[in-house]
Amino acid sequence: MFTAKSPNDIPSQEQLLSMSGLEFMQGIMAGTIPRPPISDGLNYTLHSVEDGSVVFRGIPEFEHCNPMGSVHGGWYGTLLDSCMACAVMTKVPRGSVYTTLEYKININRPIPLGTEIEAIGKIQHAGRSTGIANGEIRGVEDGRLYATGSTTCIIMKLK
Repeated sequence: MFTAKSPNDIPSQEQLLSMSGLEFMQGIMAGTIPRPPISDGLNYTLHSVEDGSVVFRGIPEFEHCNPMGSVHGGWYGTLLDSCMACAVMTKVPRGSVYTTLEYKININRPIPLGTEIEAIGKIQHAGRSTGIANGEIRGVEDGRLYATGSTTCIIMKLK
């Protein structure tokens, strides 16, 4: 997998609309489509893609801390938004796009710095105009539940 370094690296709308969301996500996994630049800054990568399910893995480091020295809630939020919305993306048909309408997270406990986690998103519903998914962040080694989330996305037919 490689990371987009400029807007020119990101697929055009025409390219995006020519494939299903699952094909798009599989392209990122295969390295034929670049991963988004935010993934470098927040230290996470796509780990697996299936129809209706996406897993990211990441490790929070010191640069992801709030002023109190713990992992910033925005890190949890971004990882959960990514896995849940991308789970919806796997259900988006060719000629359509999606975007997050809203999401909610619950942080159960702090993630110790340097702990590898999985952010797991699973589809709950995908219709013509909306997609709903749930997510969780779990430790890879300890299996502990660190956070949960839910999202609603809008699916828009453009072509």
